[in-house]
Amino acid sequence: MRNCLVAQSGGPTVAINSSLAGVIQGAIDSRQFDTIYGSLNGVQGLLNGRLMDLSEKVEKIPMFIELLKKSPSMYLGSCRYQLPDYKEDDSPYAYIFNKFESYHIDSFFYIGGNDSMDTVDKLNTYAKALGKNIKIIGIPKTIDNDLCVTDHTPGYGSAAKYIASALLEIGHDTSIYPINSVTIVEIMGRDAGWLTGASALARNKYNFAPHLIYLPEVPFNEKQFIEDVKVAMDRYNNVVIAVSEGIKDDKGNYISATSAVEDTFGHSQLSGTGKCLEYIIKQNIQVKVRSIEINILQRSAAHMSSVTDIGEAFRLGRHAVQIALENNSGVMVTAIRKGNDPYSVDMGYTDVKNVAGLIKHVPREWINERGNDVTQKFIDYVYPLILGEPVVKFQRGIPDYLDISHLFPNKIDE
Repeated sequence: MRNCLVAQSGGPTVAINSSLAGVIQGAIDSRQFDTIYGSLNGVQGLLNGRLMDLSEKVEKIPMFIELLKKSPSMYLGSCRYQLPDYKEDDSPYAYIFNKFESYHIDSFFYIGGNDSMDTVDKLNTYAKALGKNIKIIGIPKTIDNDLCVTDHTPGYGSAAKYIASALLEIGHDTSIYPINSVTIVEIMGRDAGWLTGASALARNKYNFAPHLIYLPEVPFNEKQFIEDVKVAMDRYNNVVIAVSEGIKDDKGNYISATSAVEDTFGHSQLSGTGKCLEYIIKQNIQVKVRSIEINILQRSAAHMSSVTDIGEAFRLGRHAVQIALENNSGVMVTAIRKGNDPYSVDMGYTDVKNVAGLIKHVPREWINERGNDVTQKFIDYVYPLILGEPVVKFQRGIPDYLDISHLFPNKIDE
């Protein structure tokens, strides 16, 4: 028997299930695998014995792959589990590879972001050390778009589309009163400002919001910020500011971070950046001000997804199967842009060590000199990624997605 296994990890996106669909379709088309398994809740599913038969889902659920492509979040669930160094503690590795053996797993596909690529690297290193011939392939996803080598990550285009649409609607909302006001929109982005920068796509011939944009790549200066807001208010009645949650001062300290609270990978939990800027404005400018934290809203907004994003995610999933069948391991599949006019990408791959633990920042030349806006180069980069609107099935007036009750406590595939 020759089987394959796929899992998802990290934060959800609109497109990650499309990559899962791509893996399933690629495995079916290859005719090289008897069964396609899914691990519920990432590598923790392997450690907890929670596997499901995805081949059976394809047979039993009509149009399963097409429905999966357009369903948001993670059909297999997720985890934020960090594997230890196997030289210090190899017990989870031994358990995982025993599962691989008992299920006759030839190839393991892990869909996720930076921390997930760390898991791919560790599992591949362990496999090599023990001489195990299991192909371990990483498939990128993250709305943060901060993975190196690949031009962009699945999930980013749809999230960028949601952010730009939200900022346009906020621009409409704030423009109706003939009084001065400031609206601060806090957007996800710990160390890279890709998502916040996409807010610039909200601008059109009549809407100039957001009027100011602040990314983590440029140190935040409070005095300059106050000046920026005053200048913008002289020109516009209602100023809209887009800001990344991870902006830092010139010493590298987050403007707002609960340093005592960290996730399993040691990342500080950020919260309240918008409120922090709201307080600064209230203390220095006499004007009506409010802050909005978009937070997780763009991560599973399939009604605002991008056809480009969904399609590329699917292609990357299929490409991962091809790469595994070519006997590659310890790599992440990539999308490399060939051009913008017309827009096109080539699918490739890179050693996962070129990705794990690294961050791709917005180039400084894509941010204006004062550090309060993005340039046309940024807009030209992101614009093709948001194009196209998929047909989303609705029932009783709301989107109709795949059933995920198998993720509920004490439930397993039946």
